[in-house]
Amino acid sequence: MFKNYLKIAFRNLWKNKGYSAINIFGLAVGLATCLLILIFVADELSYDQFNKKANRIYRVDGDLQFGGTHFILAVAPDPLGATMKKDFPQVEQYVRFRDNGGFRVKKGNENVQENKVIYTDSTLFDVFTLPVVAGDPKTALIDPNSIVITQKVAEKYFNTTDVVGKTLTINDTTNYKITAVIKSIPTQSHFNFDFFVPLSSSEESRKNNWLSNNFNTYVVLREGVHAAAIEKQFAAFINKYVGEQAKQLLGMSMSEFEKAGNFDRLSLMPLTKIHLHSDKVAELGINENIQYVYIFSAIALVILLIACVNFMNLSTARSSNRAKEVGVRKVLGSRKKEIITQFLSESVLISFISLILALAIAKLLLPYFNQVSGKQIELGLFSKPWLLPSLILLMLIVGLLAGSYPSFYLSSFQPVTVLKGSLASGFKGSKLRSSLVVFQFAISIILMVGTVVIYSQLNFIQNKKIGYNRDHVLVVKHTYPLGDHAKTFRNELLNVKGVENVTVTGWLPTGDYRSESPLYPDVSLDQKSAVSMQTWYVDENYIPTLNIQLAQGRNFSAQMPADSSSVIINEAAAKLLGFSNPLNKKLYSLTSLKNKTSKAYEVIGVIKDFNFNSLRQVVTPMVLFLGTDEGSVAIRFKSTGISSLIASVQTKWKNINPNQPFEYSFMDEDFANTYQKEQRVGKIAISFSILAILIACLGLFGLVTYAAEQRTKEIGIRKVLGASVSNIVNLLSSDFLKLVVIAMLIAFPLAWWGMNKWLQDFAYRIHIDWKVFLVAGICAIVIALATVSFQAIKAAVANPVKSLRTE
Repeated sequence: MFKNYLKIAFRNLWKNKGYSAINIFGLAVGLATCLLILIFVADELSYDQFNKKANRIYRVDGDLQFGGTHFILAVAPDPLGATMKKDFPQVEQYVRFRDNGGFRVKKGNENVQENKVIYTDSTLFDVFTLPVVAGDPKTALIDPNSIVITQKVAEKYFNTTDVVGKTLTINDTTNYKITAVIKSIPTQSHFNFDFFVPLSSSEESRKNNWLSNNFNTYVVLREGVHAAAIEKQFAAFINKYVGEQAKQLLGMSMSEFEKAGNFDRLSLMPLTKIHLHSDKVAELGINENIQYVYIFSAIALVILLIACVNFMNLSTARSSNRAKEVGVRKVLGSRKKEIITQFLSESVLISFISLILALAIAKLLLPYFNQVSGKQIELGLFSKPWLLPSLILLMLIVGLLAGSYPSFYLSSFQPVTVLKGSLASGFKGSKLRSSLVVFQFAISIILMVGTVVIYSQLNFIQNKKIGYNRDHVLVVKHTYPLGDHAKTFRNELLNVKGVENVTVTGWLPTGDYRSESPLYPDVSLDQKSAVSMQTWYVDENYIPTLNIQLAQGRNFSAQMPADSSSVIINEAAAKLLGFSNPLNKKLYSLTSLKNKTSKAYEVIGVIKDFNFNSLRQVVTPMVLFLGTDEGSVAIRFKSTGISSLIASVQTKWKNINPNQPFEYSFMDEDFANTYQKEQRVGKIAISFSILAILIACLGLFGLVTYAAEQRTKEIGIRKVLGASVSNIVNLLSSDFLKLVVIAMLIAFPLAWWGMNKWLQDFAYRIHIDWKVFLVAGICAIVIALATVSFQAIKAAVANPVKSLRTE
C-alpha cells in the first residue's frame, strides 16, 4: 500500500512539474533558513558550557548609584572574592580577573603588540576548565613572574608547545617564565585570552578597597546551593564591609549613604547567561543580546510557515484537479483514513526532497551567513549528534503541517458531487486561502519595515552630530614606548604634509580608556554633593584636534603653568553640580581617603557635551585634567594623500621606535565598530526579508497561474466580447492586491510596535516616520503586482480561440 502511495505521489509530482517546483523550492528555502538559524541559536546558547562546573559558576556583579551616576557593573572590589569564600560556606572557590590592557612581547629584535592579556588569581584552574597541555595548573600562577600562554602563542613565539621553563620579555623590561601551556580557549566563551599573568604581581589586587570596583570576580557554589540564598545575604554583607569602610573613609554610614539617594548592591550572574544577558560596564568581551536570538528564531519560524502556507494554498487551490481521483477511490472502497494517508505521504515526500535541497542551499549560503553574523559555525551534519535527528523531525513536522489541511480537505469530497462535475473551482471562494496570503505578505511587510528602521537608525548614528569630529583622524595605538619622546614625535608629525593637528593621549571617545572618580563642589567633601565624573587626562591640543566645541571659557594652555591646577568640565557635569556659571568655580578631588585631604582645581572652561560612549547611553559628567598620557596619538589630517600620510607617520614612528610595532586605525571606523551588532542585525534582517518575499512571491505566482487556468474560458469570452489586455490584467490582479492592502493594515501597527521596542535600547534614536510605512507598502504592492502581472498578461494575450474551441 505504501509503495502504491509513493508511486502515485511521484507521478503526481512529475505531472505537475511547475507547481511541484514551486512547492519544493519554497519549502527548501524555508528549511534552509531554519537550519542556519538553528545552528546559529545552538552556537549562541552553547557559550561557556564547556566548563565542567558551568552550572555552579557565577560572576558577582555590582549595581551602584553614586554622585548622580548609575553604574551597572561586571566588576567588584578586590577583596570580595576571598571574603565571600571566608564568610559563605556555600562558596567553594573564587577567581578574579583584572584587565589592564595589552603589552609588547619580544620576538627576536622586534616587539609584538599583544592585546589578549588578563591578570588573574592562581585559582583560575579551580574555577574554569582550561585544559593544560604542559605544566602544572596547581602551581602555574603562584610565582608573580610566571605566565600561562595558549598553544597558539607558544607556536607563534617558539614554533613548539614544549616551552615550559622558557621566558618571554614583556615591554622590554620584565622577563616572565612560562609555567604552563593551555589549549586555545573555545570560541564559545565570554572571554578569550592568550596570556594569563598572576594577579599577585599587582599591588592593586591587595589594597582591600571596598569602595573601588575593578575586578571581574567569579565564585563556584557548592553542589545543591542556590544563588538566591546567597543573594539574600548580600545586604548585610555589604553593610558589614562596604559600610565599615565608608564610615571610616567617607564619614557616613550605609544608611546615610542611602538616604543621600545612593545605593550599593551585589548580584550573582550565572556564567552560562553572561554572553546573552549581560551588557554591563567592564565586560571581558563583546556579548550578544538574547533579544536577537528570539527575533531570529521567530523570523526563521515565520519564513518556514510562509513556505508551508504556499503548500497549503497551492494544494487546496488545485483541489478540483484531484477531485475526481478522490471520487473514484471512494467509489472503489477507499476509506477517508487511507486517502488522508496518501496525501500526507505526498506531503512528507515533498518535504523530504525539500530537505535534501535545503541542505545544499544552506551549504551554499553558510559562508555568507558567517560573514554577516560574525560567526565561524559549520554545518556539522554528522559532527553534531543532535542535528540530523532534529532535521528529520523538522522535515516530518513540516510535511505533516503543510499537508494536513489539504489532505483533510480533499478527503472530505463527496464522490457523488465530484463525479457529477459540480465541485466548485478550487481557487475561488476560499477565505482560508485569502487569510494565508494576507499572513504571508503581512510578515514580509513587517520584515521590510524592520529593515528600513534598522538602517535608518544606523544612518542616524553615523550622521548625528556627537560633539566632536571623528572624520579624518588617524589614531596611532599603543604608543607607550614613546615615553619621553612623545613631544618629539608630535613635533615631527606636525611637519608631515597634510597633518593639521596632533594630540597625545589615550583618552579618546572611541577608545577603551575610562575612569570614574567623584569630585566635590566644596572643600567639606560632603558625600551628598559628590558628583561622579569621567576623569580624563589630556594635553592642550586635545580639544582643537578633535574639534570639540567650547561652550564657555578657554582651553588649556602650555604657556600657563597654573593650568596644571585647572579643569575643563562638560555641560552635563555643570548641570549636575548646579553651577549656573561654572567659570572660576572650584572643584575638589580627594587625594587621600585615609587622611581626607583634597586638591582644589579651578574650572577654566566648559565644553559642549560629546558622546564618548555608545549612543545607547546619555552623555554623563566629565572632567578634563591637563596631564600626560602616551597611550595613543590622534592625528587630524586633510582628506587627500592618506596612503602617503600613513607611510610618513610610520617612518617617523620607526625613527624613534625602530623595534616597536606600528598599529593604527581611523577614528570614524572605530566609531562604526561600536555598532557592529546593529550592522549585523540589519544585514541579517534584509537577507531574511528577501527570503520571505521570495517565498511569498513564489506562492503568489503559483496561485495566480492556477487562477488564470481556472478562468481560461472566462478570459476567452471576455476577450471575444471586447475586453482589453489591461481589463483582463486588472481582473486577475485586483483580488490579490486587495489582500496585500489588508496585509499592510495588519502589518503596519505590529511593525511600529516591534521597532519602537527595539529603539528603546538607544538613548539617541530616530522617530519612526510615516514615510517608512509608505516605502514598505509601495514595495509590497510593486512586488505583488510584478508577480501577478507576469502571469496575468500571459493569460490576457493568449488566443481566445484556443480556450473556446471545445465550446
